[in-house]
Amino acid sequence: MSSDCSTESTTREVASFEDAAKFHGHVCPGLTIGYIAAKAGIEKLETERDIDEELVTIVENDACGVDAVQVLTGCTIGKGNLIYKDHAKQVFTFICRDSGKAVRVALRASFNIDNIDPKVSELRPKVMSGTATEEEVKEFRKAMDGISVTMRNTPVDEMFEVKFVDVEIPGKARIFNSLKCSKCGEMMAESRARVQNGEYICIPCYEEYNRGW
Repeated sequence: MSSDCSTESTTREVASFEDAAKFHGHVCPGLTIGYIAAKAGIEKLETERDIDEELVTIVENDACGVDAVQVLTGCTIGKGNLIYKDHAKQVFTFICRDSGKAVRVALRASFNIDNIDPKVSELRPKVMSGTATEEEVKEFRKAMDGISVTMRNTPVDEMFEVKFVDVEIPGKARIFNSLKCSKCGEMMAESRARVQNGEYICIPCYEEYNRGW
C-alpha cells in the first residue's frame, strides 16, 4: 500500500471556508465544526479532495458540518463514499483506501460555543422559536459569525481529538439490477427489494409485520 491516497492532483489544495459556506447557505458553528474536522482529517492523511472513491468519510450526525465535509473531501452520498451513522455525535472518520489509514476526529466534550459568546445561549431560544425581534436576529447572526471566526483561529487540538484508528474499510459503491415493484410499478434496486406474498415490493409499499415488539 502507498503512504497516502493517490489522487489526480498533487497540489493538496483545500477548499476554503467560504466555499463551504456558499454550498451550505450560511455561516454557523456547526458548519465550522465540519470544516475544521474535515481539514484536520485530510491533512492528517496527507491527501486532498476525493476524485473517485479514494477517500471514504463516516459521519456520525446529519448536522450542518456534514455539508462542509462534502465540500472539502469530495465524499458524497451519491458517490457512495459518504457513510452516515445516526449517532448524533460530532465525530468524523476519514479513510484512505490506498494506504488503509483512517483518522477519527471527535469534538471534545470540553468545547462549548456558548463559552465563546454567552449572548448566543440567551438569543438562541428566541431565534429558534421565531419570537426574536429583527434586531435580536441580526445580533444572533453577528454572534454566529464571530464564533465561527474564533473557532477557525483556535488550535485544532483544543477543539478535537484527532487520532489514527483501525477500521474496516467499506466496500466501493455497487450498481445493482433493477426490479419492478408489483404494487406501484416503479423500479427499485434489487438489493433493497422486499418479498411479500411471493412478489417483489419496494420499501414504501411493503407492509411491515410485527407483534408489538
